[in-house]
Amino acid sequence: MKARHIRLTAAVVTCFGATAAAPLAFASSHREAPLIAQDPAADNTDIYAWVSPGTHDKLYVVANYSPMEEPAGGPNFHEFSSDVRYEIHITDTTRAGLPDLATYYIEFQNVDGPRVAIDNMAAGPGGGKEFFRQLSFNSVTYRVVREQARQRTLLIQGAPAAPPNYGPRTYAVLNSLGASPSATYDDAFIAANYIRDLGNNGSHGRVFAGPRDDGFYVDLSGIFDLANLSGPGVAKDGVAGFNCHSIALELPIADVTLDGMGIATDMNGKIGVWASSSRRKETVRRANGRVSSYGPWVQVSRLGLPLINEVVIGLQDKDRFNSRTPADDIGLFAGYFLNPILVRDAEAVGIYNALGVPQVTVDSLKHDRFDIVAVLSLYPGDQVSANLDKIGDILRVNLWQDSGFPNGRAIPGGAANREQADVTDVAMTLVLSGFSIALGDNVNYNDKDFLAEFPFLPLPHSGFDAPHGKPTPIEALPQ
Repeated sequence: MKARHIRLTAAVVTCFGATAAAPLAFASSHREAPLIAQDPAADNTDIYAWVSPGTHDKLYVVANYSPMEEPAGGPNFHEFSSDVRYEIHITDTTRAGLPDLATYYIEFQNVDGPRVAIDNMAAGPGGGKEFFRQLSFNSVTYRVVREQARQRTLLIQGAPAAPPNYGPRTYAVLNSLGASPSATYDDAFIAANYIRDLGNNGSHGRVFAGPRDDGFYVDLSGIFDLANLSGPGVAKDGVAGFNCHSIALELPIADVTLDGMGIATDMNGKIGVWASSSRRKETVRRANGRVSSYGPWVQVSRLGLPLINEVVIGLQDKDRFNSRTPADDIGLFAGYFLNPILVRDAEAVGIYNALGVPQVTVDSLKHDRFDIVAVLSLYPGDQVSANLDKIGDILRVNLWQDSGFPNGRAIPGGAANREQADVTDVAMTLVLSGFSIALGDNVNYNDKDFLAEFPFLPLPHSGFDAPHGKPTPIEALPQ
Protein backbone atom coordinates (compact mmCIF):
# COMPACT_ATOMS: atom_id res chain seq x y z
CA MET A 1 0.00 0.00 0.00
CA LYS A 2 1.39 3.38 -0.97
CA ALA A 3 1.72 5.67 2.03
CA ARG A 4 -0.23 8.91 2.03
CA HIS A 5 -0.22 11.71 4.56
CA ILE A 6 -3.63 12.46 6.02
CA ARG A 7 -4.43 14.89 8.81
CA LEU A 8 -7.40 14.79 11.14
CA THR A 9 -8.24 18.47 10.99
CA ALA A 10 -10.40 20.34 13.46
CA ALA A 11 -13.25 20.23 10.95
CA VAL A 12 -13.03 16.47 10.65
CA VAL A 13 -12.85 15.98 14.42
CA THR A 14 -15.92 18.21 14.77
CA CYS A 15 -17.79 15.78 12.51
CA PHE A 16 -17.38 13.12 15.20
CA GLY A 17 -20.34 14.70 16.96
CA ALA A 18 -22.51 15.45 13.92
CA THR A 19 -26.01 13.98 13.61
CA ALA A 20 -28.73 14.19 10.98
CA ALA A 21 -31.63 12.17 9.67
CA ALA A 22 -30.37 9.47 7.30
CA PRO A 23 -31.32 5.93 6.36
CA LEU A 24 -28.46 3.82 7.72
CA ALA A 25 -26.66 3.07 11.00
CA PHE A 26 -24.89 0.30 12.87
CA ALA A 27 -24.84 -1.54 16.17
CA SER A 28 -21.86 -1.84 18.49
CA SER A 29 -20.24 -5.26 19.02
CA HIS A 30 -23.46 -7.12 19.66
CA ARG A 31 -23.38 -10.50 17.90
CA GLU A 32 -21.07 -9.07 15.24
CA ALA A 33 -19.56 -12.33 13.95
CA PRO A 34 -21.06 -15.78 13.27
CA LEU A 35 -19.08 -17.84 15.79
CA ILE A 36 -18.99 -15.35 18.65
CA ALA A 37 -22.77 -14.90 18.26
CA GLN A 38 -23.01 -18.47 19.60
CA ASP A 39 -20.79 -17.64 22.59
CA PRO A 40 -22.29 -14.56 24.27
CA ALA A 41 -20.38 -14.88 27.55
CA ALA A 42 -17.13 -14.26 25.64
CA ASP A 43 -18.48 -11.59 23.28
CA ASN A 44 -16.99 -8.09 23.64
CA THR A 45 -19.68 -5.44 23.18
CA ASP A 46 -18.00 -2.12 24.06
CA ILE A 47 -14.88 -0.61 25.56
CA TYR A 48 -14.42 2.86 27.02
CA ALA A 49 -11.13 4.42 28.14
CA TRP A 50 -10.35 7.93 29.39
CA VAL A 51 -8.24 9.90 31.82
CA SER A 52 -9.63 11.67 34.86
CA PRO A 53 -10.46 15.20 33.68
CA GLY A 54 -8.10 17.94 34.75
CA THR A 55 -5.87 15.90 37.05
CA HIS A 56 -4.99 13.17 34.51
CA ASP A 57 -3.86 10.98 37.40
CA LYS A 58 -6.05 7.95 36.61
CA LEU A 59 -6.95 5.92 33.54
CA TYR A 60 -10.46 4.49 33.54
CA VAL A 61 -11.27 1.45 31.42
CA VAL A 62 -14.74 -0.09 31.17
CA ALA A 63 -15.03 -3.27 29.08
CA ASN A 64 -18.44 -4.80 28.39
CA TYR A 65 -19.30 -8.37 27.42
CA SER A 66 -22.38 -10.54 26.85
CA PRO A 67 -24.79 -8.64 24.58
CA MET A 68 -28.53 -8.21 24.91
CA GLU A 69 -28.98 -9.78 28.36
CA GLU A 70 -32.66 -10.10 29.23
CA PRO A 71 -32.90 -8.94 32.89
CA ALA A 72 -35.65 -11.46 33.71
CA GLY A 73 -33.81 -14.36 32.06
CA GLY A 74 -33.92 -16.81 34.95
CA PRO A 75 -33.64 -19.16 36.62
CA ASN A 76 -30.07 -19.28 35.29
CA PHE A 77 -29.30 -15.59 35.00
CA HIS A 78 -26.43 -14.31 32.90
CA GLU A 79 -22.96 -14.30 34.47
CA PHE A 80 -19.28 -14.23 33.57
CA SER A 81 -17.98 -17.59 32.36
CA SER A 82 -15.43 -19.50 34.40
CA ASP A 83 -14.09 -20.93 31.11
CA VAL A 84 -13.23 -17.53 29.62
CA ARG A 85 -10.20 -15.36 30.31
CA TYR A 86 -11.22 -11.71 29.97
CA GLU A 87 -8.36 -9.41 28.95
CA ILE A 88 -7.70 -5.66 28.89
CA HIS A 89 -4.65 -4.52 26.95
CA ILE A 90 -2.69 -1.29 27.48
CA THR A 91 -0.66 -0.91 24.29
CA ASP A 92 2.57 0.88 23.35
CA THR A 93 1.60 2.79 20.21
CA THR A 94 5.14 4.06 19.61
CA ARG A 95 6.64 0.64 18.76
CA ALA A 96 6.24 -1.64 15.77
CA GLY A 97 3.78 -4.44 16.37
CA LEU A 98 1.82 -2.49 18.99
CA PRO A 99 3.12 -4.54 21.97
CA ASP A 100 1.33 -4.43 25.30
CA LEU A 101 2.73 -2.22 28.04
CA ALA A 102 0.51 -4.11 30.46
CA THR A 103 -2.17 -6.76 30.15
CA TYR A 104 -4.85 -7.33 32.77
CA TYR A 105 -6.28 -10.86 32.94
CA ILE A 106 -9.60 -11.28 34.74
CA GLU A 107 -10.62 -14.89 35.46
CA PHE A 108 -13.85 -15.98 37.15
CA GLN A 109 -14.83 -18.97 39.26
CA ASN A 110 -18.33 -20.21 40.05
CA VAL A 111 -18.69 -21.00 43.74
CA ASP A 112 -21.57 -23.43 44.19
CA GLY A 113 -23.60 -23.81 47.34
CA PRO A 114 -23.51 -27.15 49.17
CA ARG A 115 -24.99 -30.13 47.37
CA VAL A 116 -28.08 -31.44 49.14
CA ALA A 117 -29.37 -35.00 48.91
CA ILE A 118 -32.25 -35.22 46.46
CA ASP A 119 -34.49 -36.99 49.01
CA ASN A 120 -33.72 -34.57 51.85
CA MET A 121 -37.08 -32.83 51.91
CA ALA A 122 -36.23 -31.00 55.14
CA ALA A 123 -33.27 -29.10 53.68
CA GLY A 124 -33.87 -25.35 53.76
CA PRO A 125 -32.61 -22.70 51.36
CA GLY A 126 -28.93 -22.80 50.51
CA GLY A 127 -28.54 -26.14 48.79
CA GLY A 128 -27.86 -27.05 45.21
CA LYS A 129 -31.35 -28.37 44.45
CA GLU A 130 -33.23 -25.05 44.75
CA PHE A 131 -35.78 -23.96 42.16
CA PHE A 132 -34.88 -20.29 42.69
CA ARG A 133 -31.19 -20.02 41.86
CA GLN A 134 -30.69 -17.03 44.16
CA LEU A 135 -31.72 -19.24 47.10
CA SER A 136 -28.94 -21.74 46.34
CA PHE A 137 -26.46 -19.09 47.58
CA ASN A 138 -24.16 -19.73 44.62
CA SER A 139 -21.72 -16.92 43.87
CA VAL A 140 -19.06 -15.86 41.38
CA THR A 141 -15.58 -14.68 42.37
CA TYR A 142 -12.65 -13.55 40.29
CA ARG A 143 -8.99 -12.69 40.31
CA VAL A 144 -7.04 -10.00 38.45
CA VAL A 145 -3.50 -10.65 37.21
CA ARG A 146 -1.33 -7.94 35.66
CA GLU A 147 1.36 -8.95 33.17
CA GLN A 148 4.16 -6.53 32.34
CA ALA A 149 7.54 -7.33 30.76
CA ARG A 150 6.63 -11.05 30.99
CA GLN A 151 6.22 -10.77 34.76
CA ARG A 152 2.83 -11.54 36.29
CA THR A 153 1.51 -9.97 39.48
CA LEU A 154 -1.62 -11.12 41.30
CA LEU A 155 -3.54 -7.95 42.15
CA ILE A 156 -6.60 -9.48 43.78
CA GLN A 157 -7.94 -12.98 44.46
CA GLY A 158 -11.43 -14.15 45.43
CA ALA A 159 -13.14 -10.82 44.76
CA PRO A 160 -16.93 -11.17 44.52
CA ALA A 161 -18.63 -10.33 41.24
CA ALA A 162 -21.82 -8.33 41.67
CA PRO A 163 -24.96 -10.47 41.43
CA PRO A 164 -27.91 -9.93 39.07
CA ASN A 165 -30.58 -7.42 39.97
CA TYR A 166 -33.27 -10.06 40.46
CA GLY A 167 -35.87 -7.70 41.91
CA PRO A 168 -36.89 -6.09 45.21
CA ARG A 169 -38.42 -9.14 46.89
CA THR A 170 -35.28 -11.22 46.35
CA TYR A 171 -32.98 -8.84 48.21
CA ALA A 172 -35.44 -8.22 51.02
CA VAL A 173 -35.71 -12.00 51.57
CA LEU A 174 -31.99 -12.71 51.14
CA ASN A 175 -31.20 -9.96 53.63
CA SER A 176 -33.60 -11.45 56.17
CA LEU A 177 -31.88 -14.83 55.70
CA GLY A 178 -28.45 -13.28 56.21
CA ALA A 179 -27.43 -14.03 52.61
CA SER A 180 -27.28 -10.44 51.34
CA PRO A 181 -25.56 -7.44 52.95
CA SER A 182 -28.43 -5.20 51.85
CA ALA A 183 -32.18 -5.38 51.40
CA THR A 184 -32.01 -3.18 48.30
CA TYR A 185 -30.02 -3.30 45.05
CA ASP A 186 -28.72 0.25 44.63
CA ASP A 187 -25.56 2.27 44.05
CA ALA A 188 -24.60 2.14 47.72
CA PHE A 189 -24.97 -1.65 47.73
CA ILE A 190 -22.61 -1.93 44.74
CA ALA A 191 -20.04 0.57 46.00
CA ALA A 192 -19.81 -0.90 49.48
CA ASN A 193 -19.64 -4.56 48.52
CA TYR A 194 -18.36 -4.99 44.97
CA ILE A 195 -15.80 -2.26 44.24
CA ARG A 196 -12.46 -3.61 45.39
CA ASP A 197 -8.87 -2.36 45.70
CA LEU A 198 -6.15 -3.71 43.43
CA GLY A 199 -2.83 -4.36 45.15
CA ASN A 200 -1.97 -3.35 48.70
CA ASN A 201 -4.32 -0.59 49.88
CA GLY A 202 -5.34 0.17 46.30
CA SER A 203 -1.78 0.82 45.14
CA HIS A 204 -2.73 -0.46 41.68
CA GLY A 205 -6.21 1.03 41.50
CA ARG A 206 -9.71 -0.40 41.86
CA VAL A 207 -11.91 -2.92 40.06
CA PHE A 208 -15.59 -3.75 39.63
CA ALA A 209 -17.13 -6.73 37.81
CA GLY A 210 -20.81 -7.48 37.38
CA PRO A 211 -23.99 -6.75 35.42
CA ARG A 212 -24.80 -3.21 34.31
CA ASP A 213 -27.21 -1.50 31.95
CA ASP A 214 -25.90 -1.66 28.38
CA GLY A 215 -25.05 1.97 27.69
CA PHE A 216 -25.05 1.66 23.90
CA TYR A 217 -28.01 3.07 21.96
CA VAL A 218 -28.97 2.40 18.34
CA ASP A 219 -31.97 1.58 16.13
CA LEU A 220 -31.39 -2.15 15.69
CA SER A 221 -34.77 -3.07 14.24
CA GLY A 222 -34.45 -0.59 11.39
CA ILE A 223 -30.81 -1.34 10.65
CA PHE A 224 -31.29 -5.05 10.16
CA ASP A 225 -34.31 -4.57 7.91
CA LEU A 226 -31.92 -3.27 5.22
CA ALA A 227 -31.68 0.17 6.83
CA ASN A 228 -35.42 0.70 7.17
CA LEU A 229 -34.99 3.43 9.79
CA SER A 230 -37.56 5.73 11.34
CA GLY A 231 -37.41 9.47 11.80
CA PRO A 232 -36.71 11.57 14.91
CA GLY A 233 -39.01 10.79 17.81
CA VAL A 234 -40.03 7.47 16.27
CA ALA A 235 -36.73 5.57 15.96
CA LYS A 236 -36.40 2.88 18.64
CA ASP A 237 -33.36 2.11 20.78
CA GLY A 238 -33.04 -1.63 20.28
CA VAL A 239 -30.60 -1.99 23.19
CA ALA A 240 -32.86 -0.22 25.71
CA GLY A 241 -33.85 -2.39 28.64
CA PHE A 242 -31.05 -4.91 28.15
CA ASN A 243 -28.06 -5.50 30.41
CA CYS A 244 -24.47 -6.57 29.79
CA HIS A 245 -21.63 -7.72 32.02
CA SER A 246 -18.97 -5.13 32.71
CA ILE A 247 -15.39 -5.05 34.01
CA ALA A 248 -14.30 -1.60 35.17
CA LEU A 249 -10.72 -0.66 36.09
CA GLU A 250 -9.44 2.50 37.76
CA LEU A 251 -5.67 2.52 37.16
CA PRO A 252 -3.00 4.95 38.40
CA ILE A 253 -1.28 6.71 35.51
CA ALA A 254 2.13 5.47 36.64
CA ASP A 255 0.95 1.91 35.85
CA VAL A 256 0.14 2.67 32.22
CA THR A 257 2.73 5.19 30.96
CA LEU A 258 5.69 4.13 28.87
CA ASP A 259 8.29 4.81 31.56
CA GLY A 260 6.09 3.84 34.52
CA MET A 261 6.91 7.12 36.24
CA GLY A 262 3.94 9.24 35.21
CA ILE A 263 3.37 11.62 32.31
CA ALA A 264 6.68 13.18 31.42
CA THR A 265 6.19 14.04 27.75
CA ASP A 266 3.59 14.00 25.00
CA MET A 267 5.08 10.79 23.56
CA ASN A 268 5.23 9.09 26.96
CA GLY A 269 1.50 9.63 27.39
CA LYS A 270 0.31 8.14 24.09
CA ILE A 271 -1.12 4.68 24.69
CA GLY A 272 -3.72 2.40 23.16
CA VAL A 273 -6.45 0.35 24.86
CA TRP A 274 -8.33 -2.70 23.62
CA ALA A 275 -10.14 -5.63 25.19
CA SER A 276 -10.44 -9.29 24.26
CA SER A 277 -11.53 -12.69 25.53
CA SER A 278 -9.94 -16.11 25.18
CA ARG A 279 -10.93 -19.74 25.66
CA ARG A 280 -8.81 -22.86 26.08
CA LYS A 281 -8.01 -24.60 22.79
CA GLU A 282 -9.74 -27.87 23.71
CA THR A 283 -13.07 -28.42 25.46
CA VAL A 284 -14.40 -31.77 26.63
CA ARG A 285 -18.12 -32.22 27.37
CA ARG A 286 -18.82 -35.20 29.60
CA ALA A 287 -21.90 -37.38 29.92
CA ASN A 288 -22.52 -36.12 33.48
CA GLY A 289 -22.89 -32.57 32.17
CA ARG A 290 -19.45 -31.40 33.28
CA VAL A 291 -17.22 -29.40 30.94
CA SER A 292 -13.42 -29.36 31.10
CA SER A 293 -11.04 -27.15 29.11
CA TYR A 294 -7.38 -27.76 28.26
CA GLY A 295 -4.48 -26.37 26.28
CA PRO A 296 -3.30 -22.85 25.45
CA TRP A 297 -5.59 -19.85 25.45
CA VAL A 298 -7.07 -18.91 22.06
CA GLN A 299 -8.51 -15.45 21.44
CA VAL A 300 -12.15 -15.55 20.31
CA SER A 301 -13.24 -11.90 20.53
CA ARG A 302 -11.76 -8.40 20.65
CA LEU A 303 -12.72 -4.73 20.51
CA GLY A 304 -10.87 -1.43 20.23
CA LEU A 305 -12.54 1.38 18.34
CA PRO A 306 -16.30 0.99 18.30
CA LEU A 307 -17.90 -0.66 15.28
CA ILE A 308 -14.80 -1.62 13.27
CA ASN A 309 -15.63 -5.32 12.94
CA GLU A 310 -19.33 -4.65 12.38
CA VAL A 311 -19.00 -1.85 9.85
CA VAL A 312 -15.77 -2.51 7.96
CA ILE A 313 -14.92 -6.22 8.00
CA GLY A 314 -16.80 -8.55 5.63
CA LEU A 315 -18.98 -11.34 7.00
CA GLN A 316 -16.62 -14.03 5.76
CA ASP A 317 -13.73 -12.66 7.85
CA LYS A 318 -15.41 -11.34 11.00
CA ASP A 319 -14.47 -14.35 13.13
CA ARG A 320 -10.95 -14.32 11.73
CA PHE A 321 -10.68 -10.64 12.66
CA ASN A 322 -11.79 -11.49 16.21
CA SER A 323 -8.98 -14.03 16.51
CA ARG A 324 -6.14 -11.67 15.55
CA THR A 325 -4.40 -8.77 17.29
CA PRO A 326 -4.49 -5.13 16.14
CA ALA A 327 -0.96 -5.43 14.75
CA ASP A 328 -2.35 -7.81 12.09
CA ASP A 329 -5.07 -5.49 10.83
CA ILE A 330 -3.34 -3.88 7.86
CA GLY A 331 -1.44 -6.97 6.79
CA LEU A 332 -4.56 -9.17 6.73
CA PHE A 333 -7.54 -6.86 6.31
CA ALA A 334 -6.30 -3.77 4.41
CA GLY A 335 -8.67 -4.48 1.52
CA TYR A 336 -11.69 -3.97 3.75
CA PHE A 337 -10.44 -0.63 5.05
CA LEU A 338 -9.39 0.70 1.65
CA ASN A 339 -12.43 -0.59 -0.27
CA PRO A 340 -15.33 -0.64 2.23
CA ILE A 341 -17.95 -3.17 1.23
CA LEU A 342 -20.60 -1.22 3.14
CA VAL A 343 -20.50 1.54 0.50
CA ARG A 344 -21.40 -1.00 -2.17
CA ASP A 345 -24.14 -2.48 0.01
CA ALA A 346 -25.57 0.97 0.70
CA GLU A 347 -25.56 1.71 -3.02
CA ALA A 348 -27.27 -1.60 -3.78
CA VAL A 349 -30.21 -0.93 -1.41
CA GLY A 350 -30.71 2.64 -2.67
CA ILE A 351 -29.23 4.67 0.19
CA TYR A 352 -27.25 7.07 -1.98
CA ASN A 353 -30.14 7.57 -4.40
CA ALA A 354 -32.36 8.52 -1.47
CA LEU A 355 -29.79 11.06 -0.32
CA GLY A 356 -29.28 12.44 -3.82
CA VAL A 357 -25.54 11.72 -3.80
CA PRO A 358 -23.99 11.93 -7.29
CA GLN A 359 -22.68 8.66 -8.72
CA VAL A 360 -19.20 10.11 -9.14
CA THR A 361 -19.10 10.74 -5.40
CA VAL A 362 -20.33 7.24 -4.61
CA ASP A 363 -17.66 5.75 -6.85
CA SER A 364 -14.97 7.79 -5.09
CA LEU A 365 -16.05 6.32 -1.74
CA LYS A 366 -15.45 2.74 -2.92
CA HIS A 367 -11.66 2.85 -3.33
CA ASP A 368 -8.47 4.20 -1.71
CA ARG A 369 -10.13 5.05 1.59
CA PHE A 370 -7.02 6.21 3.40
CA ASP A 371 -9.29 8.30 5.62
CA ILE A 372 -10.53 5.06 7.22
CA VAL A 373 -6.95 3.82 7.66
CA ALA A 374 -6.14 7.16 9.29
CA VAL A 375 -8.69 6.53 12.04
CA LEU A 376 -6.77 3.37 12.96
CA SER A 377 -3.46 5.16 13.30
CA LEU A 378 -3.97 8.71 14.49
CA TYR A 379 -4.37 10.77 17.55
CA PRO A 380 -6.20 13.99 16.61
CA GLY A 381 -3.74 16.29 14.80
CA ASP A 382 -1.30 13.52 13.87
CA GLN A 383 -0.33 12.40 10.38
CA VAL A 384 -0.32 8.96 8.85
CA SER A 385 3.17 7.80 7.93
CA ALA A 386 4.54 4.70 6.24
CA ASN A 387 4.78 2.89 9.61
CA LEU A 388 2.04 0.40 8.82
CA ASP A 389 3.09 -1.83 11.71
CA LYS A 390 1.84 0.81 14.15
CA ILE A 391 -1.67 0.84 12.68
CA GLY A 392 -4.49 -1.20 14.19
CA ASP A 393 -7.92 -1.27 15.80
CA ILE A 394 -7.16 0.21 19.20
CA LEU A 395 -8.72 3.02 21.18
CA ARG A 396 -5.96 5.67 21.40
CA VAL A 397 -5.68 7.81 24.53
CA ASN A 398 -3.46 10.85 25.10
CA LEU A 399 -2.96 10.65 28.86
CA TRP A 400 -1.82 14.25 29.14
CA GLN A 401 -5.02 15.65 27.59
CA ASP A 402 -8.64 15.57 28.69
CA SER A 403 -10.27 12.74 26.78
CA GLY A 404 -12.77 13.31 23.99
CA PHE A 405 -13.56 10.81 21.25
CA PRO A 406 -11.59 9.85 19.18
CA ASN A 407 -8.96 10.63 21.86
CA GLY A 408 -10.30 7.98 24.20
CA ARG A 409 -14.00 7.34 24.79
CA ALA A 410 -15.34 8.73 28.02
CA ILE A 411 -18.18 8.02 30.44
CA PRO A 412 -19.71 10.30 31.45
CA GLY A 413 -19.50 13.00 28.81
CA GLY A 414 -21.92 15.43 27.29
CA ALA A 415 -25.39 14.99 28.77
CA ALA A 416 -25.89 12.49 31.59
CA ASN A 417 -27.68 9.93 29.43
CA ARG A 418 -25.49 10.05 26.33
CA GLU A 419 -21.89 9.71 25.28
CA GLN A 420 -19.72 12.72 24.48
CA ALA A 421 -19.91 11.61 20.82
CA ASP A 422 -22.53 9.35 19.23
CA VAL A 423 -20.18 6.69 17.89
CA THR A 424 -22.85 5.13 15.68
CA ASP A 425 -23.26 8.42 13.83
CA VAL A 426 -19.47 8.83 13.69
CA ALA A 427 -18.92 5.44 12.05
CA MET A 428 -21.75 6.02 9.61
CA THR A 429 -20.50 9.44 8.63
CA LEU A 430 -16.92 8.26 8.15
CA VAL A 431 -17.51 5.06 6.16
CA LEU A 432 -20.49 6.11 4.04
CA SER A 433 -19.55 9.71 3.28
CA GLY A 434 -15.95 10.36 4.32
CA PHE A 435 -17.34 13.09 6.61
CA SER A 436 -18.87 14.93 3.64
CA ILE A 437 -22.46 14.35 4.85
CA ALA A 438 -23.51 14.22 8.50
CA LEU A 439 -25.43 10.99 9.05
CA GLY A 440 -27.33 9.57 12.03
CA ASP A 441 -29.87 6.98 13.15
CA ASN A 442 -32.09 9.31 15.22
CA VAL A 443 -31.41 7.40 18.45
CA ASN A 444 -29.36 9.88 20.44
CA TYR A 445 -29.34 8.86 24.10
CA ASN A 446 -29.32 5.91 26.47
CA ASP A 447 -32.42 4.74 28.32
CA LYS A 448 -30.74 5.32 31.72
CA ASP A 449 -28.41 8.04 33.02
CA PHE A 450 -24.72 7.24 33.26
CA LEU A 451 -23.10 7.64 36.68
CA ALA A 452 -20.63 10.35 37.61
CA GLU A 453 -18.61 7.90 39.72
CA PHE A 454 -16.94 4.52 39.32
CA PRO A 455 -18.06 2.13 37.75
CA PHE A 456 -19.91 4.74 35.62
CA LEU A 457 -22.43 2.54 33.78
CA PRO A 458 -25.98 2.59 35.23
CA LEU A 459 -27.33 -0.10 37.51
CA PRO A 460 -28.62 -3.15 35.63
CA HIS A 461 -32.30 -3.41 34.89
CA SER A 462 -34.23 -5.47 37.41
CA GLY A 463 -35.67 -8.82 36.43
CA PHE A 464 -38.92 -7.99 38.23
CA ASP A 465 -39.65 -4.83 36.27
CA ALA A 466 -37.76 -5.70 33.07
CA PRO A 467 -39.13 -3.47 30.31
CA HIS A 468 -39.51 -6.19 27.66
CA GLY A 469 -42.75 -7.62 29.00
CA LYS A 470 -46.21 -6.12 28.89
CA PRO A 471 -49.41 -6.77 30.83
CA THR A 472 -51.68 -9.49 29.47
CA PRO A 473 -55.13 -8.05 28.80
CA ILE A 474 -58.08 -9.61 30.63
CA GLU A 475 -60.20 -11.60 28.19
CA ALA A 476 -63.85 -12.40 28.63
CA LEU A 477 -64.47 -16.09 29.27
CA PRO A 478 -66.51 -17.88 26.60
CA GLN A 479 -70.21 -18.17 27.43
